[in-house]
This record gives sequence, C-alpha cells and structure tokens, in this order.
Amino acid sequence: MLSLRDVARRAIIMTGILLAAASSNAADVTFESAPLTIETTDGRTHAFTVELALDSDQRAQGLMFRREMPSDHGMLFDFGQTRQVMMWMKNTFLPLDMLFVSKDGKVETVHENAVPHSEAIIDSRVPVAYVVELNAGTAKTLSITPGARIDLPRQLPMAKPD
Repeated sequence: MLSLRDVARRAIIMTGILLAAASSNAADVTFESAPLTIETTDGRTHAFTVELALDSDQRAQGLMFRREMPSDHGMLFDFGQTRQVMMWMKNTFLPLDMLFVSKDGKVETVHENAVPHSEAIIDSRVPVAYVVELNAGTAKTLSITPGARIDLPRQLPMAKPD
C-alpha cells in the first residue's frame, strides 16, 4: 500500500511529465509573421506585426504558454472560411483583446480583456473569417471598435479549414 507521501510524489512527477509534454508540443508549432494595419473608425492607423495561425495545429496552439508579447505584436487566426468562431484562454498566460473580423477585413465584434486560463467560451456572435489577438487594453487604448478595418497581410498564405 502506498503512503500519502508516495502518492503525492507520484502525482508531482506525473504533473511534471505532462507539463513537459505540453511544452515540447508547443515548441513544435511555428508561425510565420506578417505586417498588419488596423484603421479605426476615426481614420487613425496602427501598425502591428502578427504571427499567422493558418492550420489546425497553429490555431489550437495560438498564444498559449506565452509569458509576454511586445505591444505592437499579435496573432492573426485565419480559419480558411467564414463561420461563427469560439475561442478560449486555456493555458494562455497573457490577457488579450480579440477582434473578430469578416472576410473583407471589417471588425465585427471585439472582446476586451479575455481572462488568462479561463475556459469560458468567447463567441464571435456572428460569422467571421479571422480573429486578431492583441495584448489586453490595446483595443481601448487605440479606439479599435466594431467597424474598424484590418488591412490583412498582402500575401496571406492559404489557410486550411478544420
């Protein structure tokens, strides 16, 4: 029979193994970067560098496990089709703003200050083709609201729908 101490020790070892496996899988996913410009409804433009999440592995990984991101960076999720999108923050350490964007580049909805590690579903509420994730507070600071326009990367590689 195992003692409580042995059970606890084994649980700690298993947790470490699982975290190491998750981290090594996260390291296997790589992203291309591209410039992205956002024009607010009042005509101001803001330049960002975004990593491109184009396939299911990249979209599943997203910004999980990241501890920091420069203020002028983000991630662009391309779903390869227009559909209602649902996101969550599981394993994401950074609080984020999410811009839900139509195929023609119009910001349809904005979710500000997504809570790190939350498993609550964040729903686009309308069909969209893209999601842009930025550091939390960016949408408010730069007045990025529904109706803003996203100038998508010039040569956006072909996304693979799920």
